[in-house]
Amino acid sequence: MRNKLSLFSLLSLFFLGSIYSQKVPGGDYQIYQIEDIKINGLKQFNPETVKAFIGLDKGDVIEVPGEKTADVINKLWDLEYFSDVDLYIIPTGENKGILEIDLKELPKISDVIITGLSKSKRKELKKDLILRKNTILTENLKARIQEDIKTKLLKKGFLKANVQLKTVKDSIDYVKLYIDVDKGYRVKIKKINITGNKDISARKLKKQFKHTKEERFYRFWKRSKYIPDDFKEDLVKLETYYKEKGYRNARVLSDTVYFGPDQKLRIDVKVEEGPKYYFGNIDVVGNQHYTTRFIKKILGIKKGDVYNGSLISKRVDDPTKPDAESVANLYQNNGYLFSRINLVEKGVRKDTIDYELRIYEGKPAKFNNITVNGNLKTNDRVIYRELRTIPGATYSKQNIIRTIRELAQMGFFDAEKITPDLKNIDSNAGTVDVDWHVEESGSSQIQLQGGYDGRYFIGTLGLTLNNFSIQNIFNGKEYKPLPMGDGQKLSLNLQVSQQYETYSLSFSEPWFGGKKPQAFSVSTYYSTYYGVDYTDYTTQYAEIDRDKKFIITGLTVGLSKKLQWPDDYFFVSQSVSLNHYNIKNYGSIATFGFDTGTSNNFSYNIVFGRNSSGPNPIYPTVGSDFNLTLKLTPPYSLFSRLDYATIEQNPDYLNEDGTPDYEEINRQRYKYIEYYKVKMSGTWYTSLYKKMVLRSKGEFGYLGAYNSDLGTPPFERFYVGGTLPTGGNLDSRETIPLRGYLDQSLNRDFGNGGGTVYNKFSMELRYPITLKPQASIYLLAFAEGANTYDNIKYFNPFSLKKSAGAGIRIFMSAFGLLGIDFGYGFDRVPDATGVPQVSGWQTHFIMNQRL
Repeated sequence: MRNKLSLFSLLSLFFLGSIYSQKVPGGDYQIYQIEDIKINGLKQFNPETVKAFIGLDKGDVIEVPGEKTADVINKLWDLEYFSDVDLYIIPTGENKGILEIDLKELPKISDVIITGLSKSKRKELKKDLILRKNTILTENLKARIQEDIKTKLLKKGFLKANVQLKTVKDSIDYVKLYIDVDKGYRVKIKKINITGNKDISARKLKKQFKHTKEERFYRFWKRSKYIPDDFKEDLVKLETYYKEKGYRNARVLSDTVYFGPDQKLRIDVKVEEGPKYYFGNIDVVGNQHYTTRFIKKILGIKKGDVYNGSLISKRVDDPTKPDAESVANLYQNNGYLFSRINLVEKGVRKDTIDYELRIYEGKPAKFNNITVNGNLKTNDRVIYRELRTIPGATYSKQNIIRTIRELAQMGFFDAEKITPDLKNIDSNAGTVDVDWHVEESGSSQIQLQGGYDGRYFIGTLGLTLNNFSIQNIFNGKEYKPLPMGDGQKLSLNLQVSQQYETYSLSFSEPWFGGKKPQAFSVSTYYSTYYGVDYTDYTTQYAEIDRDKKFIITGLTVGLSKKLQWPDDYFFVSQSVSLNHYNIKNYGSIATFGFDTGTSNNFSYNIVFGRNSSGPNPIYPTVGSDFNLTLKLTPPYSLFSRLDYATIEQNPDYLNEDGTPDYEEINRQRYKYIEYYKVKMSGTWYTSLYKKMVLRSKGEFGYLGAYNSDLGTPPFERFYVGGTLPTGGNLDSRETIPLRGYLDQSLNRDFGNGGGTVYNKFSMELRYPITLKPQASIYLLAFAEGANTYDNIKYFNPFSLKKSAGAGIRIFMSAFGLLGIDFGYGFDRVPDATGVPQVSGWQTHFIMNQRL
C-alpha cells in the first residue's frame, strides 16, 4: 500500500510551520530527494511540458511541506487550465520519494449558443469576444464574457441588462456554453436638473452635454441614453464652458443619478459658478526677435476682455492643431526650434487676472542632414525634390507639416505612415537632422471589365502606371517587372465592342526639365464608331455596317506650374486640344446635322486654382480646393465672310429646288467649332470629430457663343443627373453627377439636349473604416442639389433638384476608387416617356470618379 501525503496535509503542515517558524518534529516535516515526477489526468497537455513548467526535476531536494511545493501548486492554479490540483509524495526509501501531481483539466468549448440577441448581433458578439471552438473555459473567461457584454449594452443605454452563463456537458472534454442575454429596456433620461447656476441658464449648460441628453421626441441622431464614461466627459466640458465664459473657479460640486417612479433616469448636477473674471495685464518677457506688440497681436487678447482660459492657452500653443496661429508656432516656423513659451499666472486682483508670457527664444536652428528611408521603388531624387526640409535652410515646423502633405499627394506612399524623425538635435550648433520614413503602397492600377449593354458585349482593358520611369524603358535591368521609380504616369486604355472601339494613351511628367515643379502632359486617343442598320425594329435587332464610320482623333498637350504668389498652394495649368471628327456615310446625327464631312474642335484651356487639401489625397481631412477654368476656341466667325444670319438665303447653300441645303450649312457651321466655356468650383474639408470629415462643394458652369447668329454649339454642353462618367461620347459633353436621379435625366426638360449653364451644391459627411494602403474604406452620407438650363436667361441658382442618401468608398491601389451610393431624388423629372415623376431611390456604381 502506497504511503501518500495529501495536498491538504501538506498545506496544513506548511501553514503551521510558517506560524511557528520552526520544523515540525518527527515524521510531520521531512526532506525528500525526488526520484521521479508523475503527472496524472492530462488529456490536452503534454506531461513533459508541465514538468518543465513547474521548475522541479529528478534529484532536486524539497521540504514537505515547504515553499517549493506551495510554489508548484500556485503556478498550476495561476494557469487557469485546471479545476483541481493535488500534489502527493510517495516515499520510496529513506528521505527519497516520487512527486505525483493529479490534475483535472477544465473543459473546452464545443459550441456557443447566444440567446436574447439578433442574428447579426450574435455573430458580432462572438467575433468581439473571440469565442471559438476548443477555447478553454476558465472562470476568468466567464467573468470577462459577462462584463464585456454588459459594458457593450451599457453603451447602448441598457443599464439593467442581465447576462447568465450555463454549461452543458457535450462530451468528456467539451461543454456547450449557453449565454442568455436579457437586455431589458433602453433606459432614457427623463430630466437633467442643474442647480447652483446664477448667471448662465440651465438650458445653455445642458447644451454642453454632447453625449448625455434628455428624452425628446425629436431626437434622432443623438438619442437619450446614459453612459457613465460619457457623462464624466460631459461634466468636464461643462466646467470648460464655464471657464471659457470667464468663470475661472467654476466646478461641479456633485452629481447624482437615480431612477424615478417611471423607471427613467433623473440626473441632478450641482455647480458652483464663482465670480466672473477678466484679463488684466499680459506682460511679455524674454522676447528679442519679435516685438511685444507683435506677439500680443498674435495672442489677440486685450486688457478687460472676459477671461477665457482655453482661448489664451491655444493662442500660446495649441498641440491639437499643428498649423494653428499661436505664439509657439510663430517661433517654431521661423527657425526657433529650441524656443520655450510658458504662460504664468502672475496674480489675481479682485476680478482681474494678470499673466506673464515668458519666452526663451534660444539659438535659431537650421536643417542639417536630411535622409529618407523605406522607399524601395521610388528613386531618392523623386522624393528629395518634394521635401521642404532642405539642408542648410532655416528650421520650420510648418515646412515639416507641408512636406508630409506633399509626399502624401504623390500617391506612392501610405499617407498615414509618413513620419519625420528629428535626430541629433544640437542646441549649441543650432542644427537638427530629419530622417523621413515612408512606406510604399501599390501605385499601379489595372482595369479589366466585361459587360453587356442589351445588344453587344463591351470589353475594357486599362493599365495605369503611376510611378513610371520612361528613361529606363530601354534598360532591361530596370524591368522589375516594369521600369518604375521616376514619378511619371503612363496610362493605356482599350475599349471595344461590335459597334465601336477606342484606344487612348497618356503620359505625364510632374517635374518637366527636372528643376521646377511644372508638369508636362500629353494624351491622345482614337475612336471609331460604326453605323447600325435596324432590320427589325420590334426586336431591336441591329446589324453593324462597317462602311459607315464616325472617326474621332484627339490630341492634348498641357503644362502645369506651381506658383509662389499669392502663396505656394496656387497653380496655373494650360493646355491645347484638338479633336478631329471624320464622318463617312454615318447617317445624319443630331449633333452635326450631316452624314459625311469633317469637323474640328481646337481649344485652349487654362485653369487657375489653389489646392491645399490633404494630407491624405484619398481621404482629405483639412484644406480646400478652388478652381477657375476657362476653355475657348478661336472666334472663327469673326474672320469669316459668311453672314450666318442670312446663310439660309445664300445661293451657295441652296438645293436645286431653292430650299436651304441644311447638310451643307451645318458642314460650314461646324467645320471649325467655336465657343467659350467658364467653370468655377470650390471644395472645403472640415474635420468634425476624430476623423469624421464634412466635405462641402459648390460649382458653376457656363457655355457661351461669340456670334449670336451662329449660336451656342451642340458640343461641350452640360448633362446633369446620375453618375455616368464624362467621355466616350460624340459631342464632347460634360456630365455633372447628381445622385438620386437617372443619368442625364435633368436635361429631358429641353428635349434631351445639353444645358449651357448649370450649378450644383453638395455636402458629404465621411467617416473612415480603415485607411490602410491595401484598402482605404470610408462611409458617407450626402445631400446635394443641382440644375441645368439651355439658356442663361432662365438660370435660377436656387431652383435645384435635390437628393440625399448614403454610400461607401473603397480605394485599392490596384483598381483605384470604387463605390456604391444609394440616393433618393426628391423632385419630379421627366421619365423616358416625358411624364414627370418623382425620381425616388436610385443606385449608383462609382469607378474612379470624384463626385
